Amino acid sequence: MSKFLINGGTKLSGEYSVDCAKNAYLPIIASTILCKEEIILKDCPFFADIDNMILILRNLGMTAERKGTELYINGKNAYQSYIPTELAKVIRSSIFALGALLGRFEKAKVAYPGGCDIGLRPIDLHLKGLRDLGVKIIESHGYIYCDASKMHGGQVYLDYPSVGATENLIMAAVLCKGITTIINPAKEPEIVDLQNFLNKMGAKIDGAGTDIITITGVEELHGTEYRPIPDRIIAGTMLIAAAITGGSITVKNCIPQHISSLYTKLQKSGCEIDVKSDCIFLQSKDRLDSISFLDTMPYPGFPTDLQAQMLTLQTVCKGYCIIQENMFESRFKFVPELIKMGANVRVHQRTAYVSGVPSLLGADVFATDLRGGVALVLAGLCAKGYTTVHDIYHIDRGYSHIEDALTSLGASIKRVE
Repeated sequence: MSKFLINGGTKLSGEYSVDCAKNAYLPIIASTILCKEEIILKDCPFFADIDNMILILRNLGMTAERKGTELYINGKNAYQSYIPTELAKVIRSSIFALGALLGRFEKAKVAYPGGCDIGLRPIDLHLKGLRDLGVKIIESHGYIYCDASKMHGGQVYLDYPSVGATENLIMAAVLCKGITTIINPAKEPEIVDLQNFLNKMGAKIDGAGTDIITITGVEELHGTEYRPIPDRIIAGTMLIAAAITGGSITVKNCIPQHISSLYTKLQKSGCEIDVKSDCIFLQSKDRLDSISFLDTMPYPGFPTDLQAQMLTLQTVCKGYCIIQENMFESRFKFVPELIKMGANVRVHQRTAYVSGVPSLLGADVFATDLRGGVALVLAGLCAKGYTTVHDIYHIDRGYSHIEDALTSLGASIKRVE
């Protein structure tokens, strides 16, 4: 297994340009199943999750090939609507393909999705919404069997604004006859990006980012070229990396409003922040102040995908912080690894109580999931001495060669195979 070797204590400094968003790219790739023509996706990052989604497309009979920084996809010869366990178990986003498969083939057999072990993340909202549109669903022996031959437009109310369920329902409704209305959808920027992509292919979707999304079914979609939005979680991670090391950074090619919930908290901690139209400058100091309280919420609230990184920052801030995780019940699995490094953190159910210490100490630690893994890298960057982060395949799911990016900012970090 690959691991990172980190010699901490260097203040990061420099510029970083953000990759396209993993959480935008994955549903967009899934939605290409709906189209029988060539699609070109620009600036395709080298995330493991994207490679796994490409394998899913190929398994369906589609072609998907990287050419330089572009991803060429053609669904003309897709012939099956089946996703086996060996492909679904490695990536949570495999479930996004369900709605697209039903829109294209009117049937699907999909294994239950895998991904990071950060909580139950049930797909009941996905299935309830599809049933509201007339899809017949049977769950049996680890698979979901769907018959959408009588699928129709209709009204779907989501009891919780689930990102995955919203995206799945949009894809299912694009080629469905009639008008579909999704009430209380997720409002994340990635939802808006999916709407923009599908509309560029000829879909009729309106309202993404608001309380109601309306989809008017169309006969077919056509090919297009598209560049998904920048990754707000990577942008936030790099800002926190500079903050935790007492350094400075200019994060370029980002959409600042997508992470305003983060940088406003960094300002309160004592960071100097300067926001431009497509970049954010951060200047930190040797030791920041704790932010007292943080709770994760659906967008535009503080993102759960930045909670682990922010908790790690709080371990070396002056003061005391309470962090409430409202999205996933197992987001604190990485905390015992932080405690190995000298962090003072106590967890009770979905709440973490963090008392800042002057510094962390290098140690051997193990990544348990994507965001918790990168949080341990941040801890290593500011810790005294050497830190080894094991099981970094988790991190590769959502960060493309993060060691190269951090090295360019002055960090002492290398990958050992």
